[in-house]
Amino acid sequence: MLRSTRRLRALATALTALAFAAPAAAATDIGQIKTSHGEVVIERSGQTLPGDIGVRLQAADVIRTGTDGTVGITMSDNSLLSAGPNSIMALDRYAFDTTTSQGQFDTTLRKGSLSVVSGRIAKQSPDAMTVRTPTAILGVRGTEFAVSVGD
Repeated sequence: MLRSTRRLRALATALTALAFAAPAAAATDIGQIKTSHGEVVIERSGQTLPGDIGVRLQAADVIRTGTDGTVGITMSDNSLLSAGPNSIMALDRYAFDTTTSQGQFDTTLRKGSLSVVSGRIAKQSPDAMTVRTPTAILGVRGTEFAVSVGD
């Protein structure tokens, strides 16, 4: 009887741990901050996180830079993003299949400046990457571009 009780408790503890770990495991890293200078923050699920070098990014993250802030991001498809001071950029949608290099990458530049060197997603399917601004939607057709949104 004592062994059965211990086994049941161990099983219940393991199941509880799995239940709490599942939501965290469901989030998928899509990129990483490679350079960060000045004020850089990430807004994720109602929380504000420091935008330090090495921080992993997830779809739906919003990256904000302050008046002295710049950030360089490498996505999992090797796309490179650089946001300048006073920028607000949302990583709206990101899906990437490492086997086929197919995917979708949609980001919104709400304010500031953004330079992009497209990665494997846009090279595989040029229409699979877009950058939205308050006044335009840019379809990525080349490999490098820059865009700026004023106040």
